[in-house]
Amino acid sequence: MARDLTLGTTQRRGRLRVYLGSAPGVGKTYRMLDEAHRRQERGAEVVVGYIECHGRRFTEGLVDGLEVLPRTRRTYRDADFEEMDLDAVLARHPAVVLVDELAHTNIPGGRNAKRWQDIDELLDAGIDVITTVNVQHLESLNDVVQKITGIPQRETVPDEVVRRADQIELVDMAPQALRRRMAHGNVYKAEKVDAALSNYFRVGNLTALRELALLWVAGRVDEGLRDYRASHNIDQVWETRERVVVALTGGPEGETLIRRAARIADRTAGGDLLAVHVTRSDGLAGASSGALAQQRQLVEALGGSYHVVVGDDIPTSLLAFARAHDATQLVLGTSRRGRLTRFLTGPGNGQTTVDASEDIDVHMVTHEFTGRGRLPALGRRHSRRRTVAGFVSGLVVPALLTALLSPFHSQLNLTTDALIFQLGVVVVALLGGATSALLASVSASLLLNYFFIPPVHNLTIGETNNLVALIVFAAVALTVSTVVDHATRLTTRAARATAEAETLSTLAGSVLRGADALPALLEKSRTAFGMRSVALLDRATGRTIAFSDAVADSGVGQDSGDSSGADQEVTEVPVGESALLVLTGRRLPAADQRVLTAFAAHVAAALERDRLAVVAAEVEPIRAADRMRTALLAAVSHDLRTPLAAALASIGSLRSPDVEFSDDDQAELLAMADESLLKLTRLVDNLLDMSRLQAGALTLHLAPTHLDDILRRAVDSLPDPYAPVQPLDLGTVPAVLVDPPLLERVLANVIANALRHNAPGAPVLVAASQHAGRVELRVIDRGPGIAPEDRDRVFLPFQRLGDTDNTTGVGLGLALSRGLAEAMGGSLEVEDTPGGGTTMLLTLPAAPAEADGDRHTSELPVPEGGTEHMEERVTR
Repeated sequence: MARDLTLGTTQRRGRLRVYLGSAPGVGKTYRMLDEAHRRQERGAEVVVGYIECHGRRFTEGLVDGLEVLPRTRRTYRDADFEEMDLDAVLARHPAVVLVDELAHTNIPGGRNAKRWQDIDELLDAGIDVITTVNVQHLESLNDVVQKITGIPQRETVPDEVVRRADQIELVDMAPQALRRRMAHGNVYKAEKVDAALSNYFRVGNLTALRELALLWVAGRVDEGLRDYRASHNIDQVWETRERVVVALTGGPEGETLIRRAARIADRTAGGDLLAVHVTRSDGLAGASSGALAQQRQLVEALGGSYHVVVGDDIPTSLLAFARAHDATQLVLGTSRRGRLTRFLTGPGNGQTTVDASEDIDVHMVTHEFTGRGRLPALGRRHSRRRTVAGFVSGLVVPALLTALLSPFHSQLNLTTDALIFQLGVVVVALLGGATSALLASVSASLLLNYFFIPPVHNLTIGETNNLVALIVFAAVALTVSTVVDHATRLTTRAARATAEAETLSTLAGSVLRGADALPALLEKSRTAFGMRSVALLDRATGRTIAFSDAVADSGVGQDSGDSSGADQEVTEVPVGESALLVLTGRRLPAADQRVLTAFAAHVAAALERDRLAVVAAEVEPIRAADRMRTALLAAVSHDLRTPLAAALASIGSLRSPDVEFSDDDQAELLAMADESLLKLTRLVDNLLDMSRLQAGALTLHLAPTHLDDILRRAVDSLPDPYAPVQPLDLGTVPAVLVDPPLLERVLANVIANALRHNAPGAPVLVAASQHAGRVELRVIDRGPGIAPEDRDRVFLPFQRLGDTDNTTGVGLGLALSRGLAEAMGGSLEVEDTPGGGTTMLLTLPAAPAEADGDRHTSELPVPEGGTEHMEERVTR
């Protein structure tokens, strides 16, 4: 901080208030002046250091009543410019100063290169500053704005300068409202409105700029929140941006969960919604492929994404997926199982997920189907858990039954004891399979013999009857356990088949909806099988056709271990005769490899579709050439007729022995013949050149060409009645890469058409602008306009809109002009002229910068900012 040596006190730094505009013309300067009047009414000393009203009368009206400091004048390259007088403001030292256009570049001659540096001096001097800036001038967004609008912004301000402001106020306006303001003349002069609305101020451009401004300000608010938490020693995390994962089972509660998760994600800016369905090898109770398809559509309609993973342990797979995608919250539905089912089968997937969630918040959402599910089949466990549980139960269950039955030995007979032990063996078979049941039957036989068959507490059997009963007991127990185990295996296989069908169904739907099927297929195969990477290789060359890699080593869908390091397995599956699908990650079981074969079939179909798309793309130029040949033949048979007939009539009249012509009449006929033959020669040359071009026998002579030169020659080739043509700033756009004679013919045809239909006395405007590496030339008339349904028809050969005048040509000019424009890599389209009329939009490729000569190139128009008076008027 600066120190006042006279007083010996530290001088406070001034406060900076910035009005940030989402686009030019939204009213930043107006809001700044309005704020100045409010402060002045409260007694503050407010002066205007620099203001730029751009000729807007409402803004100029607000300057009245405020003290305006004189500006300083500077000369640069033989031109005079006005700048803020920094020394005068410092000498005046008001409480508040208004300084417009923060990103402005100062004319050389002052001590600071940029206006924001002048403002920094004012702040150091203890003066409060109110300023304005547009979002496109922020340094971090400069390249983004250029990609969106196609217009480079040469004046920028470092983001940090704006972030340091004490107050930032966003000045925003809906794109449609801003365009209406422009059409009413409240932003630009009337002659610049049409070009601006069709170029920088398109609805899409304004919407994108508005979103950039909102997101930038939201980031600034987030920074302020972090500073607040730091200054108040708040250690807890305040999660203002969320990534929410919702788990779907295919049950009827899915839509409720999706909407609940979407509301959670929408609470903060930038929240993401991800839906995941875990396909288990032993199936999923209540899963329905139809319901999952509907739920997927709902997720995508709400702006989320849908994923499928394969995993035998649902909680582990869910949490692994959530962590791999940096999720902050996980949404689950409460169990559809009843109380009895939960008591018999233990904690469900929801409770297990909550217990293992750690840093991920888990939401258990209630729904109308809670507790209304059916009792699921027992024995559906993870393979390892099932094995361990089976062996333990094979020993524990018979011992437990022995302890329970021993006190009632005198009341129960041997048959009852044997039946109870047999029931225990069946339960063990359900839990652990046939092997565990065999262990349980042996244990039960020994315990039954020792504790319940006389002589008790002895393994010997006193009666043959009891021996037979024990043998029958063991045989029945083994038989029943085998049958139960076989039925469980069949159920598991059926569930596995259902799960595979669901996965393939989801895959097919994803491919059908995707614009690029091959990458979607590889991504789905990698996610579904829990692999680290999937690549599609060309068998002959080994070239990688497509590739998908995991974001993180999450282990989703794996039984155990991780998918990185030396333990990775490589699985190769042929895809047709020319490609190979290579998966890197875990070892795939045989069942998964069977499904992978189906994936490979889908990949082969996608490859074939891509091949057909390439063939179709190769055929399209041939179709375009056929259309052009048709137009050329039509031109030969029609457009040649008028000049040929005029020349023949003139020469025939001169050769007639029956009529004597005066010298003036002979000269007029010769001039008519000469003009017709010249027109015929030009037309034939152009038609033959285009015919050779379409046949591949002629190469276009493309060269960097300036539009003002071509326009002048095109206008000179028109008859005298076609004189009122007004060019607008054609020199402000770069040269175009075209064939000059062909472009001259295109412009002559389009301008002649515009003059023919223009309002009486109104000039035809020719404006140019630059957008996304291309130059757009607009030929604007104020005629009756063209209805949307007729816009394609006007480019058909022999078509004149209305067909009321047969003396103005045969209606081939626009058709031929579009063909010539497309041959040069451009296009010709029809747009409405704001306020009435037709605008012909000719789009042409811009010439490379190094080939553009010494001409100046800049945006048209510069919406706001100091470079408008320096960079547009000065030739580089």
